Amino acid sequence: MPTHLQPGQKAPAFTGIDQDGKKVSLSDFRGQKLVIFFYPEDDTPTCTVQACNLRDNYALLRKHGFQVIGISPDDIESHQKFREKFNLPFTLLADPEHKIINKYGVWGPKKLYGREYMGLYRTTFVIDEKGVIKKIYLRPRNKAHAEEIIRNDS
Repeated sequence: MPTHLQPGQKAPAFTGIDQDGKKVSLSDFRGQKLVIFFYPEDDTPTCTVQACNLRDNYALLRKHGFQVIGISPDDIESHQKFREKFNLPFTLLADPEHKIINKYGVWGPKKLYGREYMGLYRTTFVIDEKGVIKKIYLRPRNKAHAEEIIRNDS
């Protein structure tokens, strides 16, 4: 079962390194609404669809007051390439040691073609201005993810 966290709980604090090697912390977004989308891997079909949907609707998300961060187990170099290739306007945090991923409970057993393996559960957390989890998307609609986030922002 992906994530032990529930809406209404305080979002776990974290500090990670972004695609430019800069430290980024949850506390940097205090007073702002934040979308954190955890995704399995840079430059793979579904992850690209999801990231590009958020990119294409970034101005609308910002208009609604949202900041956006993507987090995956990929390293900084991979994030740099992914961000440049698809012109992604938001921060991507590298978490190869799964420190943030484990805090949010989005790593565990998965199945593909009958084979079980450990992997990241594609999950999005919407966090309010006070650092409280407002909504969790366990199965984001990748082609319409920004729209579902904005629609549920009440």
